[in-house]
Amino acid sequence: MGFLAFLILGLIAGAIAKLILPGDQGGGWIATLVLGVIGALLGGWIGGAVAGAEMNEFFSLTTWLWAIIGSLIVLVIWGFITKRRAT
Repeated sequence: MGFLAFLILGLIAGAIAKLILPGDQGGGWIATLVLGVIGALLGGWIGGAVAGAEMNEFFSLTTWLWAIIGSLIVLVIWGFITKRRAT
């Protein structure tokens, strides 16, 4: 998968993760892109380590599922960090 495809995957996975989790996560599309790319990396690592999934294809359902799962994990961690900072 190319670099541009990975950025698009991260942006869309981050946006889907923000839609799935309720609440105000804040941040614009750049924060969504960064969280999504980090989440896609995390999801790819978890998917490869746990399930032995191949993360080479952009249009693969497993690639998208693991990227969204990773983005959800990163978004939850980001929520804990920003809540602690706000209090």
